[in-house]
Amino acid sequence: MTTDLTTCSICLEMFDNPKSLPCLHAFCLKCLEGYFNDKHPGDEVPCPLCKREFQIPPDGPGGLQHHFIVQRLVDVRKASIEETVGVWCNKHKDERVKLYCCDCDENTCVVCYAVNHKHHESAEIPTVARTFSQQIRSDVQQVWSLIHDVKENIPINKEKRNEFLRQADRVKSEITAVGNQIKEIVDNQVAMQLNEVEMIKSEDEQEAETVEEHYQLALVEMESFHRYSHELLDKGRPSDITGAASELHKRATELLDNDVTSVQYCPRHVTFTPADVTQLKHLNLIGEVNVEDETQPGTSYFT
Repeated sequence: MTTDLTTCSICLEMFDNPKSLPCLHAFCLKCLEGYFNDKHPGDEVPCPLCKREFQIPPDGPGGLQHHFIVQRLVDVRKASIEETVGVWCNKHKDERVKLYCCDCDENTCVVCYAVNHKHHESAEIPTVARTFSQQIRSDVQQVWSLIHDVKENIPINKEKRNEFLRQADRVKSEITAVGNQIKEIVDNQVAMQLNEVEMIKSEDEQEAETVEEHYQLALVEMESFHRYSHELLDKGRPSDITGAASELHKRATELLDNDVTSVQYCPRHVTFTPADVTQLKHLNLIGEVNVEDETQPGTSYFT
């Protein structure tokens, strides 16, 4: 439990100059300075843990109150570590490791140092540990800063993705609109051609009806003459025949001189020459979709 209370939740190392936020959460001064490096005094910022907002002091995070309770726990832990820092040597069970061989990258006792590491660069373990701790803290801080940058980029990338989807949907709508316009043009042309055929059919129907009426009228006149002449011959007296013969012959001559069959129904020959539809496959009637990569310098995408 003491380890948790003496460990900064940002760098995950023992507190170094712990500062207290109004919510009582503690963090290393360096960690707070790195975490809020893009903020200014007076800005309202959230606690890295509970997200409760507080105002950065006029002189920056360094103006926050020192967390004396955490500092006391850190001091106790450091004292405990110093008391138990000596680890027994694996080769010499009665010797504690006290030196660190920089050339061999290992802890050694004085006996090992004298036998195997005398001419190597070495230093006392606490001294080297402080140097390594600084390096580790620096690495942790850089990684934490990278985590912060990645988290900031996640919503940005999501918004870019949403904008791309909206743009893609707009392009689809535009393509559909152009397609509908072309379809409307084609439908109008089809309707015009069909109307023209209907007009030709209507004109032909009128012509056929005119010829039919001409034939029917001629039939009525000839059948009337035929019927009257037969009745006259069958039932008429000689005087009736002689009285009507001249007019009947004159009427027969008129009917025979009128060549009814000279009027003929001549239908039009209707054909359709289709456009070369195969050529349309090679024509760009709709348009084309263009794609541009908006990559920034130093930006790469997984492919």
